[in-house]
Amino acid sequence: MHDDDIANIMRALGHPVRLNILRFLASQQQGECCCGDVTESLPLAQSTVSQHIKVLLDAGLIERKAHGTRNRYTIRHDRLEEVSSAFGGLLDGLSFRAPQKEAEPA
Repeated sequence: MHDDDIANIMRALGHPVRLNILRFLASQQQGECCCGDVTESLPLAQSTVSQHIKVLLDAGLIERKAHGTRNRYTIRHDRLEEVSSAFGGLLDGLSFRAPQKEAEPA
């Protein structure tokens, strides 16, 4: 996964509403739901929920499937596994380690 992909995903995950949407999708028995279902679970307008869903779609964290006149959304588990793997090594080499002090002569 490239750094720009990781940064885009981190921006998408950086809002509590989008995290709530992902949790809601994960809790669905069929594994998918429409925007209206998500809107009913959050104290937000449908247009606001739609904007957050679009960010998750653009980041590749969820996918849209046409279902009649509605769209149904599901989590892309393959993408989450890629993200998890990328995050595992994200901070490698970034931690600062203070030089070890030499033992003082007695």
